[in-house]
Amino acid sequence: MYLRNEWLPEKFMLEKSRRMTFSENQTPELWRSFMPLRGQIKNKANANLYSVEEYDPGFFAAFNPKKAFIKWAAQEVVSLLDVPSGLETLIIPAGLYAVFLHRGSASTGAETYAFIFNHWLPASGYQLDQRPHLAIMGEKYKNEDPNSEEEIWIPVK
Repeated sequence: MYLRNEWLPEKFMLEKSRRMTFSENQTPELWRSFMPLRGQIKNKANANLYSVEEYDPGFFAAFNPKKAFIKWAAQEVVSLLDVPSGLETLIIPAGLYAVFLHRGSASTGAETYAFIFNHWLPASGYQLDQRPHLAIMGEKYKNEDPNSEEEIWIPVK
């Protein structure tokens, strides 16, 4: 469900990343490698978890589940001064995002993304921008619970 457009200020993240494809999804392994290190982060900006994805230009022009992209499991921080061993830094540039609510288990997320890219975006008058895509998992996120909620942030221009 479309919620709003919002200008996102620059964000600093501490993260772990993996290059993967939709057909060889390594998201569970990525989060398993990140979560034990999260407790070492001292300067968290909030309690949210961030799933960040970066796609090559033209990635969505002709969908291919074997095309690679980079995914990060991340925590927003107030600065990049104190980086625990095993984590890397990521800066999300400021920009305009279309924000959507995904309600349901994590495994049903493909339905929300299909709506965004097949229906909302073509009819919106916006174009996809070449910046990171975000899923923000706050206090209502419950992974595979059908009542789980997360916000999907799609970069637009």
